[in-house]
Amino acid sequence: MITSKQRAQLRAEANGLDPIFQIGKEGVTDAVIAQIEETFNTRELFKVKVHLETSPETPKEIASKLAEATKCDVVQVVGGTIVLFRINLMLRQRAAEKKKRAKEKAEKDAIKRRTERKKRKYGVQ
Repeated sequence: MITSKQRAQLRAEANGLDPIFQIGKEGVTDAVIAQIEETFNTRELFKVKVHLETSPETPKEIASKLAEATKCDVVQVVGGTIVLFRINLMLRQRAAEKKKRAKEKAEKDAIKRRTERKKRKYGVQ
């Protein structure tokens, strides 16, 4: 379960996202669930669009089925759009490592720039 503050933050993050999946007249199938599971390997947060005219169930019913089948959290259901979230520790670890490498590179570049300035300032070759 996610807290209301986490839910609010996730809603804000999802605001700029486009729906990745569309659910239509066949509703929630095993193929849809498998694709959503696969997507959770590369993303933590994404949107699903439900076609209101052709879908056999309401978006809230579909959201609860998807959440149950994929063990994820439903962030929100607005109209025909469902926002799903599931923590992916591997993605978070990769992001932390990438951030650490970027910080180390920035520090290394800063040291290099300082030594170059000192060389120019004192005329050292």
